[in-house]
Amino acid sequence: MVLGYFNQLFFTPNVATEKNRDGYPSLYDNFERFYFRYVYRRVRDCWNRPICSVPGAEVVLKDRITKDYGWTFEFTGTETKCLNLGSYNYLGFAQEVGPCAEEVESTIKEYGLASCSPRLELGNTPLQNELEALTAEFLNVDDAIVFTGTETKCLNLGSYNYLGFAQEVGPCAEEVESTIKEYGLASCSPRLELGNTPLQNELEALTAEFLNVDDAIVFGMGFATNSLNLPTLLSPGCLCVSDEKNHASIILGLRLSGAKTVVFKHNNMRDLERVLETNIINGQPGSGAPWKKILIVVEGIYSMEGSIVKLPEIIALKKKYKAYLYLDEAHSIGASGPHGRGIVDYFGINPREVDILMGTFTKSFGSAGGYIAGDKRLINFLRCNSHAHCYASSMAPPVTQQILTSMKIIMGKDGSNEGAKRIDQLARNTRYFRRRLAQMGVITFGHEDSPVVPMLVYLFSKLGAVVRTLTTKHIAVVGVGFPATPLMEGRIRFCLSAAHTKEQLDYALAQINEISDTMGLKYSRKPRDPNPIIY
Repeated sequence: MVLGYFNQLFFTPNVATEKNRDGYPSLYDNFERFYFRYVYRRVRDCWNRPICSVPGAEVVLKDRITKDYGWTFEFTGTETKCLNLGSYNYLGFAQEVGPCAEEVESTIKEYGLASCSPRLELGNTPLQNELEALTAEFLNVDDAIVFTGTETKCLNLGSYNYLGFAQEVGPCAEEVESTIKEYGLASCSPRLELGNTPLQNELEALTAEFLNVDDAIVFGMGFATNSLNLPTLLSPGCLCVSDEKNHASIILGLRLSGAKTVVFKHNNMRDLERVLETNIINGQPGSGAPWKKILIVVEGIYSMEGSIVKLPEIIALKKKYKAYLYLDEAHSIGASGPHGRGIVDYFGINPREVDILMGTFTKSFGSAGGYIAGDKRLINFLRCNSHAHCYASSMAPPVTQQILTSMKIIMGKDGSNEGAKRIDQLARNTRYFRRRLAQMGVITFGHEDSPVVPMLVYLFSKLGAVVRTLTTKHIAVVGVGFPATPLMEGRIRFCLSAAHTKEQLDYALAQINEISDTMGLKYSRKPRDPNPIIY
């Protein structure tokens, strides 16, 4: 360590260097360089150890060696079976066999792997309610949930199952079941300890390949991907320029970061430029010093508006004002673009034009979790500093496998064109549904190619009436009102899926048309197309 200190003091390192730009903090400070090279690197083999079994009483580690003192590792092809004293498997329920694994497999066959919706919308199942009641009984506290004992089967127009991968049968479900038998249901440990399996490594490499960027990092929760990584990327002295319609996870992350946040009008490029100009001229509050970093944060498709970000214009402004760009593709990845690679793919833009690509696996992939992708230095920085990576339990193996299988299908790596067919089917369903609604005379928000379709009902009383009436017609939708929307802009939000057939959409449209006549929802004054809408 002493030799390393003098070596760094008198000799300029020829690796991991960068030229700092005015107004931007350095990626690494001198102490971090020293610590990584001469302390952490020499014991690096003790962390990030890949496992290839269930984290039970015993765990199997994949053996690896280093030939350059910890800079890189190579797998030897051998494995070591160890007594597991590192995982949080306190009661030994992390097993690939037994009653838990059997019940999980039967649940997948009945409910699939993900609900593709928040519980307050269409993501609530009897399982969560039963778990809450059982937990209250276990802890001897108060809680009660009452059901009527009846059920209603509905056409699902509310969940984010854009490509139809949330299924109880098919290749995804089959691969997930086999993964449970090999790895169990959970890793019971953060990835930096004993929670790293070959599945997560494969998923990160596949995600980077899918997005055509250097590297990617995955997280077990989509919400936390924003709320815990934005504070890692920003700090006091930084400026964040955020769209006014950004998701709550982004808003929380910006508040936690301590950075100065300024909001611009939704998708308004003139207002965005005004905000950038004003704040760059004024500098930091009080001192007027230059901002350490300027970050523009936008979404690909806005989940309450159905609008698509004006990405080409934002990239032009980003370059003009030397800012970074953070793009949340939660609702657009898989669902937009000719190859399903999101809004970047939709506009035909080089993904390297976007500094930070974020997305979730809860929508198009029918699973859970999220990712951040981009430059390799960025991803390495997050691996070392992100609380969502260092402290949170790793993504569960079955969840990871669901994403891997669905992503391979989208990319055509399964040897079929099923992924391309689903992307095309979603686009066809979206345009057909939107055009038919416009022909009826109802008002919808958003872009023609957005699978998120908000239909304006305005009044809160009508909002409840529409949701209840559609449910009696066996159509499940999501009603959205204040505070998620302005008080007098209540809406019904439809989410289209590649799993919907034309017959199902025609049935739903017929019921919507009837309800719109009865409740007076045809507010549009635009001329209606008299010609039949071609599917």
